[in-house]
Amino acid sequence: MMISSKLKIPLTGRTLVPRPRLMRKLDEGLHAKLTLVSAPAGYGKTTALSDWVKQSSALAAWISLDKLDNDWSQFWSCMITSIGSAIPGFGHSISFLPEKETAESYETAMWSLLGEMNQIADELVIILDDFHFIELPVIQESFRYLLDQLPRHIHFYIASRRDLAIPTARLLAQGAFHPVTMQDLRFELDEGMMYFRDTADLSLTKEQVTELCQQTEGWVSGLQLAAIRLRRSANIAESIRQFTGQQEQIADYLLEEVFRHLAAPLREFLLKTSILSRMNASLCHAVTGHMNSQDHLERLEHLKLFIIPLDEQRSWYRYHHMFAEFLQRMAARTNPEQRQQAHVCAANWLEEHAHDEEAVEHYIKGGRAEDAVRLIEKNLSEFIHTKSSVLMNWIAALPARSYTDKPMIEMFYISVQLTGGEWSSALQRAEQAHIRYLARQGQWPEAEWKIIMGNIYFFCGILSYLQRDLLRTSMYFERLDEYFLEENHGGYFHTMGRTRYQGEDKFNDLLTLNHDLQAIEPFLLRWLKAWEDKEYFPFIGYLYVTYCKLLYEWDRLEEAEQYLAQAMQRADLPSYVQIWVQLICISARLQLKLGHPGQASKQLLQLKYTIESPDYELIMCKIEAEQANLALCQGSYDVALDWAEECGLAPTDRVSMNRMSEYLILARVLAAGGRSEEAISLLEKLYRVIDKDNRLRERIRVLIVQCIAHHYSGQAETALVKLGTALQLAESGRYIRSFADEGPVMAELLSLYLKKQLDGKLPQVTLAYIKQLLHALHSSKQDEAWLKGVLTGQEIKVLQLIKDGLLNKEIAHKLNITTETVKFHLKNIYRKLGAHNRVQAVQLANQWLNRANATLE
Repeated sequence: MMISSKLKIPLTGRTLVPRPRLMRKLDEGLHAKLTLVSAPAGYGKTTALSDWVKQSSALAAWISLDKLDNDWSQFWSCMITSIGSAIPGFGHSISFLPEKETAESYETAMWSLLGEMNQIADELVIILDDFHFIELPVIQESFRYLLDQLPRHIHFYIASRRDLAIPTARLLAQGAFHPVTMQDLRFELDEGMMYFRDTADLSLTKEQVTELCQQTEGWVSGLQLAAIRLRRSANIAESIRQFTGQQEQIADYLLEEVFRHLAAPLREFLLKTSILSRMNASLCHAVTGHMNSQDHLERLEHLKLFIIPLDEQRSWYRYHHMFAEFLQRMAARTNPEQRQQAHVCAANWLEEHAHDEEAVEHYIKGGRAEDAVRLIEKNLSEFIHTKSSVLMNWIAALPARSYTDKPMIEMFYISVQLTGGEWSSALQRAEQAHIRYLARQGQWPEAEWKIIMGNIYFFCGILSYLQRDLLRTSMYFERLDEYFLEENHGGYFHTMGRTRYQGEDKFNDLLTLNHDLQAIEPFLLRWLKAWEDKEYFPFIGYLYVTYCKLLYEWDRLEEAEQYLAQAMQRADLPSYVQIWVQLICISARLQLKLGHPGQASKQLLQLKYTIESPDYELIMCKIEAEQANLALCQGSYDVALDWAEECGLAPTDRVSMNRMSEYLILARVLAAGGRSEEAISLLEKLYRVIDKDNRLRERIRVLIVQCIAHHYSGQAETALVKLGTALQLAESGRYIRSFADEGPVMAELLSLYLKKQLDGKLPQVTLAYIKQLLHALHSSKQDEAWLKGVLTGQEIKVLQLIKDGLLNKEIAHKLNITTETVKFHLKNIYRKLGAHNRVQAVQLANQWLNRANATLE
C-alpha cells in the first residue's frame, strides 16, 4: 500500500534562516537533467529542497524514499504515482512498468516512461529524497538509462548521503549534471549569526558564532544541537570551548547532552519509538503504553528535537534520520529485550490498521517469524508482483523452519533463484522441498497436494535441464505428468506470465543451453509425444520452439515446418506471448529459406498487429530486428541500415543476454553496411557476455559474424581464425544453418578456409563437414533467387555490363548515370559478394550456383 505522506513535500516548519545563495544554487539545476544534493546526515538537504520547491514556479513531484523502496516495483510505483499527483492522468499507458518482469528488460520500460514524459507540456521537477536507500543495481541501471534520454523540461533533484552509483561524468561534460555539495549546504558566518539571533534567540558575539561555525564546519544540525545545549548553559563561553573533535564526536556529545537533560518519561518515549520509520499518537501509544503520546510528539516538535511532521494536520511524524540512528544505538545498549517487544507491539498495531508490509518488518525484527510468515502468505500474490525484492529479503531473514509448511512461499523463492541464474542452489532447495512435501500426502487436501507436487516436479525438471542433465529432467517430468491436473492448470507456476515477454529473455533459446544436440533430439521428441494430447499445457510450447530451432539448425526444413504447424494449431499457445513470438520468428526465417520471402514478411507484419502485451514495445523491437534481418538476407541494405539508425541500439551500449539476438542482427547489418570496425567492437562485447554464460550456439553464431566482419574490414587471417574456431565448436553438433544463412560470403570464406587448411595453415576440420555446409549453401530452394536477393536491380545491370567488358565511363553513359554513381554501385557489389575487384565479382556471380561442386573437385 502506498503511504501518501511519502509523496508530500515535508513540512519543515519555520525556515531556520533565509538562504538566498543556496536557493540560487538550486535554481541553477533547472538548466540540468540531474541535480544531486549530496552531504552526510544533518546538513539540511531535505529542508533546503523543501524550501526551494515551495518557492519554485515549476510543477513538482516529491518522493521520500526509505529502505522498503529498494525494490523495482515499489520504486517505480512511487515514481509514477508521484508524477501523477502533479500531472493528472500521467501513467495510464505504463501501468505495467512496476511489474517485476519489467526489470528484466528495463530499456524498453524506460522508453515507455519517456514516451509519457514527452507528453508533459510544462516543466516538471521530480525530487527523490534519501536516494541512498536505493541500492538495487537494476534500479540504478534503469535510472541511468532514463537520465540519458530525459526530455529537457524534466529535472531530477536527488538528495543523498553519498555519491550516486551511476556514472555522472558524461552528464557533467554535457552540462546536464548539477552538483550541490556539503560546502554549498554549510552555514556561512552571516547565516550563523542570523540563526543564533533570530531563530535560537541566543545573544552570541560574532567571535563566538565564528568559533561555533568553525568547530562544526557550518554543519546545520551541529549548530542546532549547540543552540539547544547553550540555552541550558550557565557559562556559554566555556560550553563553546568544549565543542571539539570530529563531526561524529560532536554529534554524539551534543545529542547525549540534549538527551540527558530531557525528562525521564520523554527519554523513555524517544527510545521506544526510535524503531518506527513514521509514527502517530495511536501507534506510539501501542509501542510505549503512554496515553499522552500526542503531547510527547507536540513537545518534541516545540523543542525542535529533530522531529518532522509528515502532514498538515500534524498527525504523522518521523524523526530526523541522524536523531533516529542515535536513539537506536542508545536503545540497543540499554534494553535490547524491551526493544524487541516494542517491535512486536508496533507490528500488532500496523497489522490491525492494514499496514501489513510494515508489520512484516517489525515482526521479523521482533523475532515473531510465524506472524511474519502468516502475513506474507496472506499477501503473497500482491507482494510477488509489487515487492519481489523486499519479499526475497524477508524470506532470507526468516529461519527456514518458519515456512517449511508454506509451499507457495518456498516455490516463490525457488522461482526467483531460477530466473536469477542460481540454478544449482535452486535445484537443491526444490529437491529438499520435494522430500518434505511428499511426506505431507494425506495431511493436505488431495487436489491441493497434487498441485504442490506438480509445481515441485516442474521446478526440479526445468532446473535439471538448465544444468544439462537430461536423464534427471526426464525423471522429474515423468512425475510431473502423474501429478498434473489439467482442470486446475491455473495453480501451476509454468502457466504464469502469460502476456509477458520481459523476464523470459534469458530462456528464449533453450537449445543454446544444451551443448549435446544429438542427445537433445530424442529427449524433445519423447516429451512432445507425451504431452501433445494435453489441451492446456502451454509449457509444451517451449519444447516446440526448441525442437523447431534444432531442426532448422540441422537444415531439416520440411520437418521444422511440420512441427511448427503442429505448434501453431494448438489453442493454448497464441496467448503465451513469449512462446508465440518465438514460433512466428522461427517460421519467418524458415519461409525465407524455403524460397517464400513474401510469406516471411507477411508473418512478421501480422504478428505486429496481433500482439497484446504490457511488453508491446519490447516485442516490436524484436519483430523489427527480425524484419531488418529479413531485409539484409534479401539484399535490401538500405532498409536494414535505416533500422540500425532507428532501433535505439548502438555498438557502444553495454550489452546483456536480454537482447542478444537483436545486437547480433545489428552487428551483421553494420558489417554489411561498411561499418565493420563498429561491428567488431560490438561483437567482442557480445562474445564476452556469451562466454560468461557458456552458451555454445550463441558463441558459434557470434564467431561467424565476427569472421564476416573481419573479412569485410580486410583482415583475412583474423577472419579465417574466427571461422576455424566456429567450425571446430560446431562440427560435433552438426550446426549447418548458422553458417549457411550468411549466404555467398560464407561460401567464399569456406572455400578459402578449405584451401588454407589443405596447405596446413589452419586447424583441421573434416572435409565431410565443410562439404555438408557448402552443399547447404547451394541446395536451398532459395538459391536461384540469391543473386537477385543480394543485389539491387541497378547493381545487377552494372554487373552485367562489367561482364561485357565496359569501363566505368561507358557504363555511366549506357545507364544514364554519373561515373561516381557507377563507383558507388561497384563498391556495394564488391561488399555484398565478398569480391575485391571486377574479375572476382563476375566470377562469384557466375559460379554461385555450382561453387560447391567446383570447390570440392
